[in-house]
Parts: sequence; structure tokens; C-alpha cells
Amino acid sequence: MVINPNALGLDLPPGTLRVQPSLWYADEPATPDTWARLLPAREATGMQPVLLTETQYFHATQVADPDDHDPATTLTDLWTELAQEEDAATLAPFSATWPGLAPAGGTATDPDDTAARVTAELTGDDDWLKGARGALVPARRSADIPAVLGWGGATNHTDAVQLSTILRSWEDRFGIRVVGLGPDLLTVSVAAPPHTMADALATAAEHYAFCPDNVWDGYETLRAYAAEEVLDRHDWTFWWD
Repeated sequence: MVINPNALGLDLPPGTLRVQPSLWYADEPATPDTWARLLPAREATGMQPVLLTETQYFHATQVADPDDHDPATTLTDLWTELAQEEDAATLAPFSATWPGLAPAGGTATDPDDTAARVTAELTGDDDWLKGARGALVPARRSADIPAVLGWGGATNHTDAVQLSTILRSWEDRFGIRVVGLGPDLLTVSVAAPPHTMADALATAAEHYAFCPDNVWDGYETLRAYAAEEVLDRHDWTFWWD
């Protein structure tokens, strides 16, 4: 049973409870404080806050459980399939053999405070979440949001359950929160990003397995991608072609 947040007396914007998949969805576009405003509903209802640009890219019949997958195995399989055809210079200093999980991030800020700050920035006039609406998803943890919704944004690469499997590991190691979803875009806030280039490179390898288009779209090497998109970054955005 999904609790209707509207009935709990929380300070929520007007919104509607939907089914297939189940979620609560705000009636009006988000403002910079929307994610933080929705956060108290997590404790009250077990529903996770997120910003959605629309709700037409969910496939409830495809929902499965990330518990059925191991993050290291999932990343190994994705990396191995991609790396067989990749130019060696792009993957340097790594090879076609999966390099293993990156170490946990450096000094962490509070994950929820980081998420509130990142979403406030990304709902600005020049960012991709402008016009997105706040939502609450009945998920055990933020990383499970894509799997629970049956999100189809990465179907040309992998499915939402495998993504959530990896996101769970990032939640444990980097303090991520899934804060934004679009038809083919996903943004996470990062409370404990890598603070050294070596750790950023190891994390960039995971990004490549998770979403190779991030590297292919504008970067010739993992090293260049790691320096600009991973090192000390408190937000990671992924785009699948």
C-alpha cells in the first residue's frame, strides 16, 4: 500500500497520487526549494523525493528488484562488453579487463544537504531541470528510484534495475541521491566525490560502464572526462543516446 502524502498534513505543494507505477507528482513546476520541501515525506511515508521532467518514460511492467544483481558483477559485464570494441587510448590507464570498484569518496557532506543544494542549482533558468516537477516514489532508498519506476531512459544500453544496482553502490561509497530524471537523462547529487585524480579515474571507469555516452559525447579519453566531470564534482549527470 502506498500512503497518500497529501493526507499527512506535510508542507507539500499541491500534487496527485498516481498508479502504474505508483508515485506522487506535484501539479506545478519545481522551485529551488522543492526537493528539500519534499524530504520530510521520506520519513513519514517511506517515499523518496526526486524531480521529474515528465512521466511518460516509465514502464511499470518492467519493474524488478536490484537485490537480484551484484554491482561489481554488473559493472564488470557492462565494461567488458564495451571495452572489447573501444580504442585503447580512450580507456588508458585501464585495459579491456575490468579494473575493479573505485574506492569510496573523500570527505563527505551530508547527502541530503548536498541533494538540496544541487537541486536548487539545477532548477535555475539555464539548467535542464527547469520546469521539472517534484515527485515522491515508494522506494527503499534513493538509488532504487529508476528500478521502482521502470525508467526507460537507458534502454539502448541497459535496464533500470542494473542502473539501480550500481546506484546503490554509489550511494554507499559516494553518498549519492537520485535527484533528477528525464526521458534520457539522470542526475545524482554526490556528497563524497573523489578528491584525487587516481580515484576520479577509477570512478570514471564506472561511469563509462554505467553510461558510455557520457564519455563518447565530447571526451577523447577517460582521463579528460574524469578531470572535468568526476573530480570534486557534487553532481553527476548521465545522458544516453
